[in-house]
Amino acid sequence: MKVALLAGGKGTRLAEETSIRPKPMVEIGGRPLLWHIMMHYTQYGHHEFVIALGYLGDYIKKYFADYATLTGNLTIDMEPGKPSIVTRHEARREPWKIDLVETGMDTLTGGRIKRLKDYLGDGTFMLTWGDGLSNVDFDELLAFHRKHGKLATITAVRPPAR
Repeated sequence: MKVALLAGGKGTRLAEETSIRPKPMVEIGGRPLLWHIMMHYTQYGHHEFVIALGYLGDYIKKYFADYATLTGNLTIDMEPGKPSIVTRHEARREPWKIDLVETGMDTLTGGRIKRLKDYLGDGTFMLTWGDGLSNVDFDELLAFHRKHGKLATITAVRPPAR
């Protein structure tokens, strides 16, 4: 089952952080929010992600391109007179397939989801925002959704008063 992540908004409530990076890339414990969200889905066997990009989308593309290439150990042979050779040694890698989809800088939520349609297909999918870090049991959520046979199931929390 695919998981859609909305990561295109400007994140104005965290302006001190989001002037240099998109909100889903704000770090907690040395890793971006987006990574933590994806790891949570991975614990429940969800490995295919479709990420809707917008504001500073190149930052997210670069992060995942670098993550895929630089995770683990490398040997770099720079012997003079020969082409440099980079050998990547096997390291723990996440079992992810990630589609990074440009959905427009000013596109609203519904428009972003619509622009992901070709990547999500016609089956059931999960969706959250790029700052939607939670402790939801996705197996229970999916069972609830299927049991009730509805078009959509929404999980929400009431945040505490400020």
